Amino acid sequence: MTDVRDQVDARIHRWVRPDIASLAAYPVPDAKGLLKLDAMENPYGWPDALTAQWHEALADARVNRYPHPEAPEVKVALRAVMKIDPRWDVLLGNGSDELIQLIAMLVSGPDRSLLAPEPSFVMYRMIARFLGMDYIGVPLTATFELDLELMLNRIEREQPAVVFLAQPNNPTGNLWGDEKLRRIIEAAPGLVVMDEAYTAFTEADYLEWLEDYPNLLIMRTLSKVGLAGLRLGILIGDPAWLEQINKLRLPYNINNLTQLTARFALEHFEVFEQQTAELTRQRSLLQQALAKLPGLTVYDSQANFLLVRTEPGHAPALHEALKDAGILIKKLDGSHPLLADCVRITVSFEAENQRLLEALQQHLLNS
Repeated sequence: MTDVRDQVDARIHRWVRPDIASLAAYPVPDAKGLLKLDAMENPYGWPDALTAQWHEALADARVNRYPHPEAPEVKVALRAVMKIDPRWDVLLGNGSDELIQLIAMLVSGPDRSLLAPEPSFVMYRMIARFLGMDYIGVPLTATFELDLELMLNRIEREQPAVVFLAQPNNPTGNLWGDEKLRRIIEAAPGLVVMDEAYTAFTEADYLEWLEDYPNLLIMRTLSKVGLAGLRLGILIGDPAWLEQINKLRLPYNINNLTQLTARFALEHFEVFEQQTAELTRQRSLLQQALAKLPGLTVYDSQANFLLVRTEPGHAPALHEALKDAGILIKKLDGSHPLLADCVRITVSFEAENQRLLEALQQHLLNS
């Protein structure tokens, strides 16, 4: 057995790219038995009557057959719900992650780079590395604002093939201002992707900007509104761009069950809109309550989570104390210099938010 292990290790050493071998897989902690406030999920289930209707609809799922390769009925429903102009095409991905990967693959090559402000969504950097692209992370300011001068300087110097801009940004939750965003799009020599994963929790909406900028694409998802288990990402933009990206999409990437469920959910989208409106209200209440706790700094958010900074060196202990109390949040301390002493908390419904606050109060009282 040892000899076989040695042979496997030798072949890995020979054939796996060294930069890939040096990476660690994206960590997803086991949340079994814990109150899960680490992944920006909608905590609400479906009303019983809606669940019953969905179960009836699932009887039509033909899992012995391949799904429709383009999911046209899902696209029609998305156009209606999101008010997507007929001029723009829609491309679906197995989550936004797949769409980010497809976009990066489209423009990858020798001396090609991907640029994003940081801290931001970690998959921008990870996918760039997977594809052997240069990744340029441009630091935000100490208050998580865009440093416009620095961004424009890096764009001019690096000439990135694609720029990703998350609005609202993850993990900071803030918007960066329309004027700054316009200046960046106008300066970018290649594609700019506006990642609107949290658009349901903010009034900011950049879909109309597609009229102004031929290098702009809009990316959205159904994950944050209550359909995270479907893994459905949405890319919107000029048909000419999406035609090129579609060439890289693997066939049948949106399965039958996802297509059927997404279509059904979009027909009843008012349920999810009501839930996101309530989560937006709870966000404000939770932010106010957290701000009253000693030793915590809470940042304004336009998403369904809050970024919280502890006193220096306290974030790991706070994270572990909450886990001991049966609550899982995201520890960001150590992931980026600007996120030192930070944690991220998903906004939930009132009872779960209250449970979090009580556990925090107990920890802070004892620390």
